[in-house]
Amino acid sequence: MGAVEDREPPDGITKHFTVAVFVVHARHVLLHPHPKVGLWLPPGGHIEPHELPDDAARRETHEETGLEVELVGSPGIPHDAPGSPRQLVRPEGIQVEDISRDPPHQHIDLIYFAVPRPGWWPGPDGLPQVSDTYGMLWLTADAISRLPLTAEVSAWVQRALHVVVD
Repeated sequence: MGAVEDREPPDGITKHFTVAVFVVHARHVLLHPHPKVGLWLPPGGHIEPHELPDDAARRETHEETGLEVELVGSPGIPHDAPGSPRQLVRPEGIQVEDISRDPPHQHIDLIYFAVPRPGWWPGPDGLPQVSDTYGMLWLTADAISRLPLTAEVSAWVQRALHVVVD
């Protein structure tokens, strides 16, 4: 028998672990029009082999926005005694998403909420300046309500704005 990564998926569908990070600041959320899928999405992407989910969430957000972020949430247990297992931030949610392109597969999305770390540069609107590479925009709930969001993204945005009080 081969290594675990050599096994065929029992249902024939390849699965990729991914992160999605809803960054909140001053009642705004960062979203962008994703060029490949044509949907408004938060920063995020694939968790690389041997990468921790927390690290992937921070890395993907930095790569796509230029912002360093703090993940919002708590560890499974508040335990940091020497020699104890490292506790990671629990994701706000985990969902399985069917991806119908090249080739069809599934994303196991770990959903995180985050806030910008102190030290960000203000943009013209006074909000943290973000890279324009991916078209990220700080959006209010009102502006978001006028975008063609999926029901899932809309629900996560509303939850992030309710949970994250900065």
